[in-house]
Amino acid sequence: METTKPTAVALDDATVAFRLADSRVYTAVEQARLRIEHGEFVAIVGPTGCGKSTLLNVAAGLLKPASGAVRIFDQPLTGLNRDAGYLFQADALFPWKTAIDNVAIGLEIKGAPRAHALERAQGWLTAVGLGAFAGRYPHMLSGGQRKRVGLAQVLIRDPKILLMDEPFGPLDAQTRQIMGNLLLELWNADRKAVLFVTHDLEEAIALADRVVIMSAGPSARIIGDWRVPLARPRDISEVRMEKEFHALHREIWSVLKDEVMKGYAQSSEAPIGVA
Repeated sequence: METTKPTAVALDDATVAFRLADSRVYTAVEQARLRIEHGEFVAIVGPTGCGKSTLLNVAAGLLKPASGAVRIFDQPLTGLNRDAGYLFQADALFPWKTAIDNVAIGLEIKGAPRAHALERAQGWLTAVGLGAFAGRYPHMLSGGQRKRVGLAQVLIRDPKILLMDEPFGPLDAQTRQIMGNLLLELWNADRKAVLFVTHDLEEAIALADRVVIMSAGPSARIIGDWRVPLARPRDISEVRMEKEFHALHREIWSVLKDEVMKGYAQSSEAPIGVA
């Protein structure tokens, strides 16, 4: 009999609040309830300042909710999420290290012999299409190439969960498609649980198994959860031409658009760091 695998990430009525400089309490996210199953790719979309990145930080163990609970593989999260790899929007590469050293460091800090770490790092650079760029420093790489190094830097640790905060946001449209297809190709190889934050609804639908929508803040809530009925494997440029894609986009946007307008109206009032 097949054993049911534990839920990778579970937010149980998680509320996140911040104390402001004038002692007021700002509630960023209220009673968020979300499940991400083993091997599931979930995208979160919402207006500016709604707390998407805040939820990601809660799942990473970087923020503790004021109330509610966080469980990782059915166990309470009490500190940093050691099962997760985090890919930020901004580059997290060491400028004084080459591409291969930036990737290898993930194993070296865990005590792996340098020769083994470099061999594994070369393999991951090859996997992301940068096998010939191992000796280049970050300033010698394009934005898309630095993102590839960052992806290899996270994946070499073989995390069970990927937390991704607008990782392709700074890239041009063509490079974003290339990176999206690369991510899907690598994810399809072992199907890690993914929580992917984006402002781009089209990107969310093209990549994910489910698209979760948040309301405008303050006290943002999860107000919608749609399953994406598009077959895998997918090519991002091609899947956007399908009727099911456009139908789902219209359905989700009908809910999201009002929240986006509220978010823009309130963005000047949001505390710094709530995104």
